[in-house]
Amino acid sequence: MIRRTIETTLREVAGQYPVVTLTGPRQSGKTTLVRAIFKDHEYASLEDPEVRGFALEDPRGFLAQFSGPVVLDEAQRAPDLFSYIQTIVDREDSPGLFILSGSQNFLLLKSISQSLAGRCAVLHLLPFSLSELERRPPLPLATIGRELPAAAGPSSRFEVMATLHQGFYPRIHDKSLDPGRWLSSYFQTYVERDVREIVNVGDLESFGRFVRLCAGRNGQLLNLTSLANDCGVTHTTARRWISILEASFLITLLRPHHRNFGKRLIKAPKLYFLDTGLLCYLLRIRSPEDLRLHASRGAVFESFVLSELLKNYLHRGLESDLYFWRDATGHEVDILIEQAQELIAVEIKSAQTIASDFFAGLNYWQKLLGDRDAPAALVYAGDQRCRRRGVIVYSWCSL
Repeated sequence: MIRRTIETTLREVAGQYPVVTLTGPRQSGKTTLVRAIFKDHEYASLEDPEVRGFALEDPRGFLAQFSGPVVLDEAQRAPDLFSYIQTIVDREDSPGLFILSGSQNFLLLKSISQSLAGRCAVLHLLPFSLSELERRPPLPLATIGRELPAAAGPSSRFEVMATLHQGFYPRIHDKSLDPGRWLSSYFQTYVERDVREIVNVGDLESFGRFVRLCAGRNGQLLNLTSLANDCGVTHTTARRWISILEASFLITLLRPHHRNFGKRLIKAPKLYFLDTGLLCYLLRIRSPEDLRLHASRGAVFESFVLSELLKNYLHRGLESDLYFWRDATGHEVDILIEQAQELIAVEIKSAQTIASDFFAGLNYWQKLLGDRDAPAALVYAGDQRCRRRGVIVYSWCSL
């Protein structure tokens, strides 16, 4: 089993809170992780129809069968349990009583907010990060844009385009599965089953087309009106479907940073898919060679960098402080990392050779701040690690 970065945080909060909830996309490794860490807990999966039926018909009796701490998998499938869990927690008030996992963030957090607010720690597990696959610690966020990263020895076994095309879902790596075939089944199951459970989507074919249209807009400003028109649905429906994709951990919306520099700023968020393998499948990119020549290569690489930074935060139990910045004249910073009232600018380039114009946006940003030494980073698809023109250059495999 590949060790997950979140394991330390998960053990820590289980020693502090009576209820711990682990959410994330389906097949991100939640069940494997909680069963490995909490071996002494009893276990029940509400995915099992008989178990779920018992929990729905007699929640008090269902919980009474457990003599000690318990792991409840896919807990959102029996929402009535949460009120009864609250009663037990208020009575016993011991850490680690209930470990809940679920792949539907919207339903799970809704149940928690209604019954377990203040009693529950919530963590998010995304698919593997590159650092987890390489069995090394993630890049320290505090050093980004300030210090040269250490050379990553094992990364030579990964090739950038093959890695992006394969994606990071654990089962693909554990079983050495063909990513295209597995992701096809994954997406079909998601649309036909999970979406129906989150909200009533009457036209699943239109929803599937909507997701592919979103993939074509990966890395772009979110324009709900354009999406709705192209898919033939209303603006309200498009907004609801975007919320479903967010709740399912398929996409994230990168918000703009509104620090005022005397220029009119862009206010719409940018849309990114969280797994590059799924993104390649939706874009019908069949191989790493196709990706290398594809018009969306840069956008796919941006998704990879954003996702790795997001995993760096979430897998250590932290809320992400990631934004982008763009003014009305077209000047842009791909990612802004906010740390202790300081902004770290990150530029992303999918080329494998460093070009001098890669630094133009970052140098403009430093000039705008009035600080030529302001922390700035360039992440690109090559292998060099260096300091150049006041910017720390990171190889993609440093993240």
